[in-house]
Amino acid sequence: MRVRRVAPGIAAGILAPALLLATPSFATPSFATPSFAATATPTAVTVPAVSSSADEPDADDLKVAIARILADPDSGRRVTREANALLDADDPDAMRAWLETGYRIAQAEDDRVAIARILADPSISPALRAAANAALDDNTPEALRHFLETGRYQVA
Repeated sequence: MRVRRVAPGIAAGILAPALLLATPSFATPSFATPSFAATATPTAVTVPAVSSSADEPDADDLKVAIARILADPDSGRRVTREANALLDADDPDAMRAWLETGYRIAQAEDDRVAIARILADPSISPALRAAANAALDDNTPEALRHFLETGRYQVA
């Protein structure tokens, strides 16, 4: 068989259950409707509260997020080292904590190193040197990242 004939069949087989289960049922079967339905009063239905853990990503989602960070060419040495250690440890709580706070800290350190490398070049302009020093003086992860992504190109 050719791939052109197989691919639509596979796609239909994968999507059919999702589409059928996701759509509401508009028709009610006759056996489900009692004869006294017109006179009955509706009752309140209580829905159980959804726990907050259902909104949190599971271990596979956390691994994918960390793998995407590793695939980013701008990831520095510390980010790469910590991300690989987390994937090796396979601890969802540690992964979640690192994605919330640790990644930002590791990225800021890698950004400081990148700015220091820019400052080490003796041929940079005085305006670029001043902008790099201002980013380092500000010492916030946002300022460091902004300088590396846009600031150094705006000055040059």
